[in-house]
Amino acid sequence: MKTEKTPPASQSLHQNGGFQNSFGFVLACVGSAVGMGNIWLFPYRLGQYGGAAFLIPYFFFVALFGLVGLSAEFAIGRRAGTGTLGAYEYCWNRIGKGRLGYLLGWIPLLGSLGIAIGYSVILGWVLRTLGASITGSLFSVEPAAFFADISSAFGNIPCHAIIILLACTLLITGATRGIEKINKVLMPSFFLLFVFLALRVFFLEGSGEGYRFLFIPKWEYLLQADTWVMAMGQAFFSLSITGSGMIVYGSYLGREEDIPIASVNTAAFDTLAAMLAGLAIMPAVFAFGIEPASGPPLMFITLPQVFAQMPLGNLFAIFFFVSVAFAGITSLINMFEAVCESWQTRFGMSHSFMAAACGVIAFGVGVFLEDGNKVGSWMDFITILVVPFGALLGAVSIYYILGWKEIGEELSAGRRQPLGKWFCSLGKYVYVPLAIFVFILGIIYGGIG
Repeated sequence: MKTEKTPPASQSLHQNGGFQNSFGFVLACVGSAVGMGNIWLFPYRLGQYGGAAFLIPYFFFVALFGLVGLSAEFAIGRRAGTGTLGAYEYCWNRIGKGRLGYLLGWIPLLGSLGIAIGYSVILGWVLRTLGASITGSLFSVEPAAFFADISSAFGNIPCHAIIILLACTLLITGATRGIEKINKVLMPSFFLLFVFLALRVFFLEGSGEGYRFLFIPKWEYLLQADTWVMAMGQAFFSLSITGSGMIVYGSYLGREEDIPIASVNTAAFDTLAAMLAGLAIMPAVFAFGIEPASGPPLMFITLPQVFAQMPLGNLFAIFFFVSVAFAGITSLINMFEAVCESWQTRFGMSHSFMAAACGVIAFGVGVFLEDGNKVGSWMDFITILVVPFGALLGAVSIYYILGWKEIGEELSAGRRQPLGKWFCSLGKYVYVPLAIFVFILGIIYGGIG
C-alpha cells in the first residue's frame, strides 16, 4: 500500500492547475533541464577531461544531485503548494522566520529571471541562425562574420523579440496545461532529431576520431582534481538545480506521484540528451578536421563549418537548430514560469498579466545585452554567483531549516514504502556540502557549469 499522509492546508490544488500524470511532469522537467549546457558544453568537456573516464564522476554526481537535489526542490514545491517565494517562506516559518525566508527567496527567483534574460538573447541568435539555414544564407558568408553580425549590439532585435513573445504566449495560453502539452511535443521531437543527426554523423568518413575523443578512457584524468570539479559542475547545472525553477513544477505535482522516481527519470533523460548531443556533434567536427570548441563558438561558428561540408548540410543545419530551439524554449518557459507563479501568488495578479510583465522586463533588459561580450559577462555573473548561491539557499532551507520530518513525509507521499533517514543524511551531509563546493569552486574557477 502507498503511504497515506494528510497534506497541509496549503497543499490544495494550485490555482494554475496541475500536471495530468507523471509522464507529463517528467517531460516538463526534462524540458527545463535540457538546455545549452547539454549541447555546447558537455560534449567538449567529456573529451577534454578524459573521455569515457569523465563519465564515472559525471554519472555519480548526476545520480546524487538528481536523487537528493531535484527531489528536494520538487518536494518543497508540492509541500508548500506554491513556487519560490512561498516555498522559502514556508521553510523558514518552521523557525518563526518566514519573512526572512521570503526575502531570501528573491535571490534564486532573480537568478531564474537573470538566466531567462541572457537565455532569450542566445535563443534569438539560434532563431536567426535557423532562418539563415533555411534560406541558405548561413553558408554564403564566413561563420565567424555571421556570428559577429548577429551578436553585435542591437543586432538581433526582431528574433530576440520573437523568442520572448513565443515563450510568453505559450505561458499565457495556460500554465500547467500549456507547459505539459508543449513538452509532450517538443521534447520527444528533440530526442528524435538528435538521434537522426547522430545516425547520419556515424556514416561520415573520419568520424571515428570524434568517437575516440569522446569515449576512449584516459584513466589518468581520474587522478586530477579538475576532472571531478568539472564533472560535479556539469552535473549540477545540467539538472537545472537553481533553488527556483524546479520548485514551481513541484507545486503543480499531485501527491500520488513518487517524487524520487520522477527525479531519477528526469536525471536519466537529461543525461541521455547530453550523450546524444555528443554523438551528433563531436564525430562530425572531427570528420572534417575542425578543431573542437565549447560554448557559442561551437554552435555558431564550428558547426556551420561542418554543415557547409556535409552532403545535404543545409537540411542537417535546419534539423540541428530546430532541435536547439526546442531545448532552449522549454528551458526558457521554466525560467519565466518560476517568476510568473511567484509574482502571481504574491501580488494577486493574473498569471497572464505576470507572464506578459516578465516578458517585457526580459526584453527591456536583454535588448541592451545583445552584444556577445555583454551577454557573456551577464551570464557569468548570474551562473557563477547568483544561481549557485540560490541553489545553496534552497538546499539549506529544505534540509536544515525545514528539516527531515516534513520534507521526508512529502518525499514519501506517493511511494509504496517511506524513505529512510539515510536519505536525510545524504541530503544534509553530502548534498549540501557539495552545493557549497559548487558555489565556491565556481568563483575560483570562473565557472564550472
